[in-house]
Amino acid sequence: MTDLQIELEETDSKGRYFYRPEGTDDEAEITFSRVSPTRIIVDHTGVPDTMRGQGIGQRLAEFVVRDARQKGISIIPLCPFFNALAQRHKEWQDVVQL
Repeated sequence: MTDLQIELEETDSKGRYFYRPEGTDDEAEITFSRVSPTRIIVDHTGVPDTMRGQGIGQRLAEFVVRDARQKGISIIPLCPFFNALAQRHKEWQDVVQL
């Protein structure tokens, strides 16, 4: 699979990272709430059945971690999927608060 074109939509207090394959209406997403200028709560990961088993949820999570590093943001992982990944990826501990 080639690099995913992951996009970010956000307001003052909420946002989401999402991936929409070309030519489809399906979207995979990770949503978050902003609790301060330097801290977000990742609260949901959604991957439609048509995209399951392709590693898209993990790729989204990796993108969120990279973006947080670049922006100096820490992540509180309330989403069970994101939290489970963070438990396995100790190298994320610089931005993920477990």
